[in-house]
Amino acid sequence: MIIIGVDYHPEFQQIASVDTDTGEFQEKRLAHSGEAEKFYRALPGKKVRVGMEASGHARWFERLLAELQFELWIGDAAEIRTKRVRKQKTDCQDAQLILRLLLEDRFPRIWVPSWENRDVRQLLWHRHRMVQARTRIMNQLQAVALNEGLRCKKRLWRERGRQQLEAFPLAPQASRRRRDLLELLDRLNPTIAQLSQAIEQEVEKWPAAQRLMTHPGVGALTALAFVLIIGEANRFHCGKQVASYLGLVPLEESSGNRRRLGHITKQGSSMMRFLLVEAAQVTVRSVPEWRSKYFHLMLRRGRKTAKVAMARRLAVRLYWMMRQGWDYEQWTKFGSHVGQPGHRDGVQSNTE
Repeated sequence: MIIIGVDYHPEFQQIASVDTDTGEFQEKRLAHSGEAEKFYRALPGKKVRVGMEASGHARWFERLLAELQFELWIGDAAEIRTKRVRKQKTDCQDAQLILRLLLEDRFPRIWVPSWENRDVRQLLWHRHRMVQARTRIMNQLQAVALNEGLRCKKRLWRERGRQQLEAFPLAPQASRRRRDLLELLDRLNPTIAQLSQAIEQEVEKWPAAQRLMTHPGVGALTALAFVLIIGEANRFHCGKQVASYLGLVPLEESSGNRRRLGHITKQGSSMMRFLLVEAAQVTVRSVPEWRSKYFHLMLRRGRKTAKVAMARRLAVRLYWMMRQGWDYEQWTKFGSHVGQPGHRDGVQSNTE
């Protein structure tokens, strides 16, 4: 068997490999212009295991190894970094460290989503970025209206508000800016509508997402994103791990009798956190129990903290619905046990 530790960079990769049958060890620096592909295709017909840190810009490399039927292990970059003892850091030492972890069976392997999962994520990210671009354009147009004494907030995007915005006499360059922004806005709106429709069609292929959509405040976008990003619910043991995975837990720096908590870690998917906060606000308006909890937190800790707390609560709720295979009706019947002895995260302890 050939085991290869890879220190991956966008333009090249540094490898350290060993043949466990012969003990042969080698180190190489492979350029990505074709040298790397030539090296892997020339390996002898043995079982090959490749280990590398999680990083971007490596889709082509993963496809190549899958085509050659090589085993690829993706490792947690932060955890690998903690295993580095020497203060010196070079590409060769990084590749050797990964190889050593593979040989000693200490490599911190992580879950990797399927190709179908990744492709659907591109649809979600594309819509998310288009909505962000539209929001920036709308904010600029709001600024134009405010400078001319018109303050009508959301009414600006109605027919009458649009007519008022277009009727303002502006200087030549300001008028050009307004015209260009309106044209971009008119192009983005149908594109976002088409992407939203594509997401609704994609949800029909994911039964787990359809079950999550039965929860008040959770639409097709939030449900599908949660299913794709969480992946296999059984890889988490409790709701606290899900909240940590999504970056919804506070930073902590405690020692001895002192405990210091900070803002949330914001690790994980920023898009998922955004969607959970948005969905949680809709849930607060829809469910009296959530509304009561939200106002209680808002009075104690402030509006922003309350929003994040409700987003975390929603994430834990969706996780257990996904893990148990329940819809919202089943949850209200079997899973509403928050605060009772012998239960945790809203689900009986014997289900964990």
